Amino acid sequence: MAEKRLAIVTGGARGIGRAIVLEMCKQDRIVAALDLNAEQLAELEKGCSEAGFSVLTKCLNITDTETLTATINELAEAYGGVGILVNNAGITRDKLMMQMDEPDYDILMNVNLRAAFMAAKTALRSMVRNKFGRIVSISSVAGVIGQAGSANYAASKAGLIGMTKSIVREVGKKNVTANCIAPGFIQTEMTEVLPEAVKQAALNVIPARRMGQPAEVARAVAFLASDDSGYITGQVLCVDGGMAM
Repeated sequence: MAEKRLAIVTGGARGIGRAIVLEMCKQDRIVAALDLNAEQLAELEKGCSEAGFSVLTKCLNITDTETLTATINELAEAYGGVGILVNNAGITRDKLMMQMDEPDYDILMNVNLRAAFMAAKTALRSMVRNKFGRIVSISSVAGVIGQAGSANYAASKAGLIGMTKSIVREVGKKNVTANCIAPGFIQTEMTEVLPEAVKQAALNVIPARRMGQPAEVARAVAFLASDDSGYITGQVLCVDGGMAM
């Protein structure tokens, strides 16, 4: 049985984040889901309860650095430190680069990268002190191979990869690992709104010829957060049906 460590999941109320929360609960973690949407957090609590689990929920805007760091510090103090941090929160603002406005870039960086940086910076204090930590950041195949119409998104997700590798070089000797998961096309609310032509074009370049499921990403995250993955660090695991190979 996994040691009962605190796992914090940002953007934990829906999609991939919700699947990660549920998987962490199955692994007998103390799970805290951070999200901006109070209604979806309430639905998450209900879903976890019906499945026989309990989850801590915190409604906040993760781009509010003061609130984010205070929340993580409070959770760390209450539960003996942060054992696992999953930087999952992310948004898109897709446009061709020549048509993209500055705010389309800034908000992506604030949510997808800056908030992840601040969450990791805060959580690392107790991880280093406790000589144990697992940081898993949800990047994207867009951050690995690029994606037309998503230069801002790809830049933010590539930034997570660079940040992850730097964390490893700084604190690897403290029994703290940091890795990225790079999902491809996963069946979530974010991909459901895409035009059918876009979905079909994506399927045509995925060797598996299907979209992935949130649970498939969640199980990969759970492994990288486990004690069994202690010698895996600084890596980017593509969960993409072969799309980025």
